[in-house]
Amino acid sequence: MKYKIAICDDSEADRQYISGMVQRWAASAGHIAHTELFSSAESFLFRYAEERDYDILLLDIEMGAMDGVSMAKLLRRDNDTVQIVFITGYSDYIAEGYEVAALHYLMKPVREEKLCSVLDRAAEKISKNEKVLTLETCGELVRIPVYQIRYADVYGNYVTIHGATDVTVKMTLSELEKALDERFYRVGRSAIVNLTRISRVTKTEIKLNDGTAVPLPRGAYDGINRAIINMR
Repeated sequence: MKYKIAICDDSEADRQYISGMVQRWAASAGHIAHTELFSSAESFLFRYAEERDYDILLLDIEMGAMDGVSMAKLLRRDNDTVQIVFITGYSDYIAEGYEVAALHYLMKPVREEKLCSVLDRAAEKISKNEKVLTLETCGELVRIPVYQIRYADVYGNYVTIHGATDVTVKMTLSELEKALDERFYRVGRSAIVNLTRISRVTKTEIKLNDGTAVPLPRGAYDGINRAIINMR
């Protein structure tokens, strides 16, 4: 596989150090890594305005005028597939990473075996994001990228899949569940949710990061929390 990887760090020594490890990871895993190095968040965003096809972003948090978390929030407004890995000398920012669905935090000095493990996970998630469901509705075939699915709910003999748009198909929730992967969790008999889209869980509902509330059946609270923990 070929991956386009951005390394954004205000330390030239750190940029070169990480770039060397990325290239060794790619060579050992049989991948091709096209790396681009940036000394600031602003310089990356200038390039990103013209080229939005980055697969992985290795991002320092403590930089100049714009910090890495602020930059990641800007990216997430229109890009929910790029794999963001924060690199930091401090652990204070970890909670903020959940807002931008960061794949991982790497503490400086970065260990090569740890970086390689995280890059393997990023490559696996990118591969999953290429999966597409092909479904028939209203006499036509509809293709839905799996990563876009936020949740699905059932009404009678029909399931509505909520993604970039809502698509209603005649099928059972069990049939849909079999077509999905471990990112998705069955909530009782009425819904399936994308675990990566959850921002909060209460005793009565699941809150998604777009503000949607999915009712949580009685007794399901512990199960979905375990599923979220296992995902991470």
